[in-house]
Parts: sequence; C-alpha cells; structure tokens
Amino acid sequence: MRGRTLSAGIALAVFAGMTVTLAAQPVAASPTTTMTEARPIAATAAALAAPDISVSNVQAHLTQFNSIATSNGGNRRAGSAGYTASLSYVKTRLQSAGYTVSEQYCSSCTYPSNNLIAEWPGGPTDQVVMFGAHLDGVSAGPGINDNATGSSTLLENALVLAAQNPTMTKRVRFAWWTDEEQGLNGSRFYVNSLNSTQRGYIKGYYNFDMVGSINGGYFINRVTSTTAAPLKAYWDSLGLQPEENVEGQGRSDDYYFQQAGIPTSGYAAGASARKTSSQAAKWGGTANSAYDPCYHRSCDTTANVSATVLNRAADGVAYALWQLAVSGGAPTCVGGQVVGNGGFESGNTTWTASSGVITNASGQPARTGSYKAWLNGYGSTRTESLYQSVTLPAGCATYTLSFWLHIDTAETTGSTAYDRLAVQLGSTTLATYSNLHAATGYVQRSINVAGFAGQTVTLRFTGTEDSSLQTTFVIDDVALQAS
Repeated sequence: MRGRTLSAGIALAVFAGMTVTLAAQPVAASPTTTMTEARPIAATAAALAAPDISVSNVQAHLTQFNSIATSNGGNRRAGSAGYTASLSYVKTRLQSAGYTVSEQYCSSCTYPSNNLIAEWPGGPTDQVVMFGAHLDGVSAGPGINDNATGSSTLLENALVLAAQNPTMTKRVRFAWWTDEEQGLNGSRFYVNSLNSTQRGYIKGYYNFDMVGSINGGYFINRVTSTTAAPLKAYWDSLGLQPEENVEGQGRSDDYYFQQAGIPTSGYAAGASARKTSSQAAKWGGTANSAYDPCYHRSCDTTANVSATVLNRAADGVAYALWQLAVSGGAPTCVGGQVVGNGGFESGNTTWTASSGVITNASGQPARTGSYKAWLNGYGSTRTESLYQSVTLPAGCATYTLSFWLHIDTAETTGSTAYDRLAVQLGSTTLATYSNLHAATGYVQRSINVAGFAGQTVTLRFTGTEDSSLQTTFVIDDVALQAS
C-alpha cells in the first residue's frame, strides 16, 4: 500500500444486482493462527457454492515471490528485475490456465514497467467485474504482505476459477498493477487509457492490498456500500464484524477507479496504524501495536503474514466472485444475526448513541452481561436515541427483530402516554411503547420485518420524555434474525 494519503473526491455508484449483506456476532480468534478454516454453519448452500481457496496454495505463491526478491537484490520494486520476474511468474500460470493475458506498458510511471491484465473468456463483454492488486513492492524489502498477499490471493482465485470453469453471468477481469508504491501510477494509467464506453462496462472494481497482516484487522473499502455487500456477507458469516478501511482511503489502486465513477470496494488487513483495544477484543492480536509491524521494511517476508487473515480474505474473494459473476451463485439466504453488538457488551461498537445511553451503570441492571442501553429517565424534556445500519439478506423465509425492554416510570395517570419509545427501521415506525407499558423486569418484544428483505436500513430506538415525572426505557439483547 502506498504510504502517502491522497485527497479523496470519491464518486460512489450503485452496482445494481449485487448480493446484500448480513452481520453476525463477533468471534475473538488470534489473527496469527495457522489454520484452514471450515465454512461456518451460518453460511448456507449459497456460500458453499463458492470454492474453498487453499491457503497453502496462496502461501506457496508468497514463497515464490519471496524467492524472486531474494534472487533480485532483495526487492520487487516496480521496474526492477524482481518486478519483471514477479510479473512473469503470474503471467505464465495464467496463460497455462487459459486466460487471455496482456501486458500494458505504463510510460508515465515513475519506474516505467508493465501492468498485467488477465480476462477469463466467459460472460458478456459489456458486464465486467474486475479484481485488482498491486504487484510491486518497495525497495526496502521483498514486499510479501505489501503486496504479495493481494497478488497471490487473486492469482489462486483466478486459477481455481479456470479449473472449475463454471458458466459465467459476467466477465471477470484480473489486474496486477505496477508502480503503486510511487503514487498509484499503474492503475491510474490503465483507467486513463479507457474510453467512456469501456469504463461503463466495468460494473465493479475490487482491490486487495495487504490482506495478510500479522496483527491484522478485517477492513472493507466503503463497507456499507452495495458494492461491498458480497465481501461483507462472507466475513459477516464468520462473525468478524468488519470495519471501514479508514487507513487505506485514497492510498491504493481503487482510488482512480472511484474518481472515474466506477463502483469500488475491497479487503485490507491494515498497515502501520495501530490496533485498538476493542479491535483486539473482537479479532484477537495485540492492542496498540501496528497491524503490520514490518510495513515497508526488510522484514516484510513470508514470516510477516497471518495464515488465518490471509485465508479469510482468499475465501471471501471467491465468495464475492461467485456471487457476482457465476451462474447460480446468487444466494437464496445467508441467514444469521444481522445486528452487531446486540448485547452492548462491546460498548458503542457498531452503535451510534446519545451520550451515556450505552452504559454499565448500576441504577438499572442489564438483562444479561453488564451493559445495556438506558434511554431517558430524567423527569424533564429530553430526547435520546440509539441506532445502527443493518442489511437484511434477500431470499430468507423469516425476518424477526427482537429485543428485551424494561420500562420503569413515575407517571401516575394510567391512560395517557406521556413518554414514548419509538422503534424504527428505515423511515418506518415499527412500534411505539410508553409509560403505559411499564412492567417489573424485562419483557421480550418481537416484530416481523420481512418487508425489509434485501434492504440496507437504519435500526433506530428513540426515547422522548415530557417535562415532568421520569420514564426509563432500558433495552438489551437486540437481535434481528434472518433464516
């Protein structure tokens, strides 16, 4: 990944027809564990339709790139012998697999050299889904996490696609970019070489830059966009609760595609920024340490890669590719929990709330755990809210929003609703509760929300009090289950 941040004037577009996402509860797994991860039970036959990408095969490509660097002055910088050998390694395997492969000379690059473009000969030529990664590294080291991981992930996915040779609904194009580290020059040259018609053919560009960071996180470019939906759906099915790739904005090869109005997304595992305590709690790894401690250094070797993070990225690429471009790949239902941090035990993670609403204060006990959402209870005019964006998968049989609600009130008139809690999904008010619903302890509330299938909407709780006599609304264990 490039080290200097570009200004972001990003034009987002909607990629019509893409699969939508669901969220799941977090799992804490060490990002450095070596493993081949089984498909989760929550991922239905739709996820199983995509192939399992062998992380061992991806690692074998990493070993080759590391050897290439060792044999060519210790790096794979654009324009160097190490870069040329890396390009040859990828090109030879793609040609043998049956791809239409071309090299594009980047004359305006800092180190003039070639992009590598490979297209699978199936699907309509005017409906292109593109997957890209930069092939070059910095001169300081072999550039294995940055970015042999992205390059190898795409190479193995391309080889598996060729081996399975499914019926295609869209054309799939892979790209390995040169001169990314000097300013995203290879991808910029490519985008600038396209005329408006050719740009319009590209329905989505997916970028993969540093997808195996040894202390890594799970980041997605424009995570809430429709374009990101299939990438997010797979990681959500693993319970990873991915976050926006804030560190990488404007710093990798998706940037000039965005500027050209092409919808973009992609995976990343983090560079020199430091993992937060909350991220370490849900993803494992070391808090307050860099995602990649060898970023742009000589120690960026094969030892600087998490097999677990790499495996999850490689399988997520396959899932997205199958959903977007393979006949029969669209899911019927990827069921599970859609709400993130429904028990509030991770504090404000995934929620936006009025100050002090998510709390472990002892005045009102949580139903389970220590934290809950406590709205109102002041006995004066006040409005407080709690909300998060959720995406309901298409094709499921049932969709149920449920939560546990405790209402405590000092209001004494038994027939007037003075203080209210509104529950909304998007612009629709699903239910309203008031001081009239006060009860001892928690009561579970369940609402059918099947009408929102396939939509990304905001789940919102809003509490309002009048000028006197308090009413407290305490919410815990929120769930939105699709099955």
